[in-house]
Amino acid sequence: MYVHERMTRRPTTVMPEYSVAKAYQLMKEGRFSQLPIVDEDNKLLGLVTEKLLAEVNPSSATSLSVYEINYLLSKTKIKDIMKTGVFKIDKNALLEDAALLMKENRISSLPVTDGDYLVGIITRTDIFRAFIDIMGVKSPGTRIAITANDKTGVFAEITNIFASYNIDIRNISNFNENGKLEMVVKVRSYDVEKAVEDIKAKGYIINSITKVD
Repeated sequence: MYVHERMTRRPTTVMPEYSVAKAYQLMKEGRFSQLPIVDEDNKLLGLVTEKLLAEVNPSSATSLSVYEINYLLSKTKIKDIMKTGVFKIDKNALLEDAALLMKENRISSLPVTDGDYLVGIITRTDIFRAFIDIMGVKSPGTRIAITANDKTGVFAEITNIFASYNIDIRNISNFNENGKLEMVVKVRSYDVEKAVEDIKAKGYIINSITKVD
């Protein structure tokens, strides 16, 4: 799965000449934690974040009046506080690369680029939604959790059993732990008892069977 398949297209952006007040308003209205900064050609220049805006926003202990604070924020430009050299990811990168980049750098979203130009943004929420779809959590059918020895031919043997009963596999995922293969197979059928018995007969362990309406 590629980043461009899950990214948010046409994200809200700001330009270097925008005021801090305008960026703060857009961020608050959209509930964003950061906004990409682009030029007139939509070339990615940097980011403005909640933290950066907080740093230039006078504290509650200031002696400035509300009028003076608003005036200050309206005159301070994004270009004066913007963060450059930001983490970004190409639209054709794999989704797992985006997830790893976010995790390792403790960031909640990434600008998505095509060359130097902004084409979207990918967030942790987008990653979570993709994970839910990959696991088939909301799809109707039966979810079967299986434990097997991690060896060649396991996938082929199990999928062949389902195929022999004309059961269509919707999703399949696996996790390796201490030499064991934990498989979660989501099938479109609710009638899986015979297939499950055959899987058990091959020496596999069935951990759970969950019907999803």
